[in-house]
Amino acid sequence: GEGREPVVLPAAFPNLLANGSQGIAVGMATSIPPHNVGEICDALQMLIKRPGATVDDLLTVVAGPDFPTGGELVESAAAIREAYATGRGAFRIRARWEIEKQPLGLYQIVVTEIPYQVQKSRLIEKLAEIVTAKKLSTLEDVRDESAEDVRIILVPKSRNVEADMLMEQLFRLTDLETRFSLNMNVLDATNVPRVMGLKDVCRAFLDHRHEVLERRSRHRLAKIERRLEILGGYLIVFLDLDEVIRIIREEDEPKQGLMARFSLTELQADAILDMRLRSLRKLEEMEIRREFDGLTGERDDLLALLADEGKRWKAISTEIKLIKKRFGQDTELGRRRTKIGEPPSAVVVSLEPQIEREPITVFLSEKGWIRALRGHGLDPAEIKYKDGDSAGFVLQAETTDKILLFGSDGRFYTLGADKLPRGRGFGEPVRMLVDLANDAEIVALLAHVPGRKLVLASTDGRGFVVPEAGVVAQTRAAALSDLTVFKREEGLVWQMGGGRTRTEPEIPVTTRGRTGNLPPRGFPQNNKFT
Repeated sequence: GEGREPVVLPAAFPNLLANGSQGIAVGMATSIPPHNVGEICDALQMLIKRPGATVDDLLTVVAGPDFPTGGELVESAAAIREAYATGRGAFRIRARWEIEKQPLGLYQIVVTEIPYQVQKSRLIEKLAEIVTAKKLSTLEDVRDESAEDVRIILVPKSRNVEADMLMEQLFRLTDLETRFSLNMNVLDATNVPRVMGLKDVCRAFLDHRHEVLERRSRHRLAKIERRLEILGGYLIVFLDLDEVIRIIREEDEPKQGLMARFSLTELQADAILDMRLRSLRKLEEMEIRREFDGLTGERDDLLALLADEGKRWKAISTEIKLIKKRFGQDTELGRRRTKIGEPPSAVVVSLEPQIEREPITVFLSEKGWIRALRGHGLDPAEIKYKDGDSAGFVLQAETTDKILLFGSDGRFYTLGADKLPRGRGFGEPVRMLVDLANDAEIVALLAHVPGRKLVLASTDGRGFVVPEAGVVAQTRAAALSDLTVFKREEGLVWQMGGGRTRTEPEIPVTTRGRTGNLPPRGFPQNNKFT
């Protein structure tokens, strides 16, 4: 009835894997990507022929997810196998792109497919933001020329920019690369939620189809048996129509009379009494006999099917072949859209090589206005400043350098040389670029040199040495070494135990780290010399 929940929904199409599913319930979630129907059918056929097939066997026909928006699957074979074996994992999807040659040796990158569930409008906004904010100096412009298909134009800054390097950066910064999680958390045949692997899901679908086939066959067999019973009663009527008509006309209880006279069942007697007069034609009798013979043959086939498991699996295999014929990869609907690509290199691509290297001169005024002008050898006297301001620091550098600023509060600040304000103006206040305290001033400006060490000293003569890499904002991981400052003519003076003081007037220049040489008493004993 309408008020009863169906026990089995007879779905012949593998919806769960073909269309995927996503949802969140109480305490659990499901995320299944769509797959290629033809590949799923091949996997099902493999399990029918070889029930003991492994996940590795199935992956010879199932390459991975197949998203309707295309894109490229760039995941290692090991990661794909682990995901399908356990039912948990993630797939990395990238946009597909190609290079279009332009006049004068230039080129542009055309994105033709974007990852699944990525909104193109938001992707364009993000790309435009990167161009506007100059987060990637090698990207000159972005245009959306899409119509019915996707066509996003990326214009590099120059012909010398490597397209692969540029796209690697965009994959990291935008949704041109996304990850689609796999969590095949589903209800099994007993309505118990659990995470299934690829083989388990395919096996569950086949078992479902087997159960549907049995139920359908038994249901059809019951209807055939009922119809054959009725047809058998009709055939009895045609053997002695006159007697049947007499009983109907004369008997007070014609139903009981028919059942007693012709040994009919109640169902047959009811069917005869409900028969219309025009059904008594000779032609009608021939049609009834033809239907009876046809249903008898169908009944025998169903009985043979229910008695032979091999025949049932053969019937299921035929159904799957029909699905593949309609949605196989040689059809427009069933062709694979997501390309299977190679996993990208694990090498992290730095943004710095993408910055076009050129000489610049950095000017920091007395009042803290900073700017960069192109080229070296500029005459500081020709540089103009705001009224009441004057020259402070002048530094020659490259656009790929990191600029270190040392504040009077003892803090270092790092700026990318390519991020410094350019142009003919007076620049920008340095406090807008770094978090410099209001009561602090910049006391040193230099370009970072890897491997160099800095001597930091205060006005009272105390100081220490630190590797320059340790003060760059990105690292901040360096060891400090104490530094003692003294006047050469007075000699080196330090405190020893027992309140004694030692003075060494002759300080020879020697080699450090000699075997057996230890720091004098009163110095740090960790054997670390700078």
